[in-house]
Amino acid sequence: MGAHSCLGPFVDCYNVAEVVLGDFCTISQYAYLCAATHDYTDPRMPLLAKPIRLGSWVWVGAGAFIAPGVTVAEGAVVGARSVVTRDVDPWTVVAGNPARFLKMRVLRDECAKPRGGDPHEERRA
Repeated sequence: MGAHSCLGPFVDCYNVAEVVLGDFCTISQYAYLCAATHDYTDPRMPLLAKPIRLGSWVWVGAGAFIAPGVTVAEGAVVGARSVVTRDVDPWTVVAGNPARFLKMRVLRDECAKPRGGDPHEERRA
């Protein structure tokens, strides 16, 4: 878990495989990060562990589901109650079931795109 990242209340982080959060990630309440599934084509149904990677500045909305093996790239936003089964591109907003691209995430001028630090640091100084 990166610096200044947080898991909200009742987040379920099923970390059978590695779950990586970059810096300044927000995982909202009741989100489900699911790093394993089963091979339903095998009658023994073996567990398949697949890592989840969330880049810096990612926001996963309330009740969203992130499937095994998914990467949510830097700055992306996943809408509430979305089901993410494929990788999410950087600085995009996705939502729905299945989640799909809605728009690019554009930050206001006063809060320029973060480049490795806290974007609000200058305002606090």
